[in-house]
Amino acid sequence: MTSCTQGARAAASSRMEAKAVPKLADRDAEVFIAQAVRELVASGIPFLVAGTYAVSAYTGISRSTKDLDIFCKAGDYARILAHFKAQGYAVEIEDDRWLGKVFKGRHFFDVIFASSNGTMPVSDQWFEKARRIELNGSHVSIIAPTELIWSKCFIQQRDRYDGADVAHVILRAHDQIDWHKLLGYLEVHWEVLLIHLLNFRWIYPAERDKVPLWLLDELLDRLAAQRELPLPQTKICRGRMYSHSDFEIDVKEWGFADVGGDGEARSE
Repeated sequence: MTSCTQGARAAASSRMEAKAVPKLADRDAEVFIAQAVRELVASGIPFLVAGTYAVSAYTGISRSTKDLDIFCKAGDYARILAHFKAQGYAVEIEDDRWLGKVFKGRHFFDVIFASSNGTMPVSDQWFEKARRIELNGSHVSIIAPTELIWSKCFIQQRDRYDGADVAHVILRAHDQIDWHKLLGYLEVHWEVLLIHLLNFRWIYPAERDKVPLWLLDELLDRLAAQRELPLPQTKICRGRMYSHSDFEIDVKEWGFADVGGDGEARSE
């Protein structure tokens, strides 16, 4: 390797260490976010900062965001909402399966304890490798890159796709990812992980070594074994784990089973 090439790679590595924070789409929201974070810390209820703030911390990407994503365990979800309600904030339970919101005027933050498709309950494991950062004057824990990737793997809708976030986190925080844990999280849906890893390899051919070879070998071995099996007897469409609306016709009109429930038998 030439000294010029070494210098270029060193400079790139140095840039990867840069950290950033999101740019709030509404400047007035900064005061709200700072107050909300202070209130969360003062409550003593365990929580993790996720979403765009976590992506920025691990990748150095600074982009516009309208709110703050707070992750917590299901048992603490109601406690957080009740705490802010007692402090005079308005609260809303948008979907009792995974999401609530805390408002003050037009500003809000999300309180999330699972994924909308039910695959991703927040547990104690999420807090094990959480990293401490300073956010708006408060010291908080942010979601670890392993769980950050998991939280974004299924966000693949027509109007929102988080695959770029997954690729960027792998690129810039690969050495902080617990690959065995990530495989465990996606054990049932290992093909989703394989898709993201192949996507990463295609996007960054010179960075293929960022993904452990044992993991790729394991997933490809599963694929090879699967190819030797007969097709499932029940017509299944898992697409609604990505997007309810985009794959609605498959379930309502084309006879496919949703993630749960019955579907038509496959025609021979």
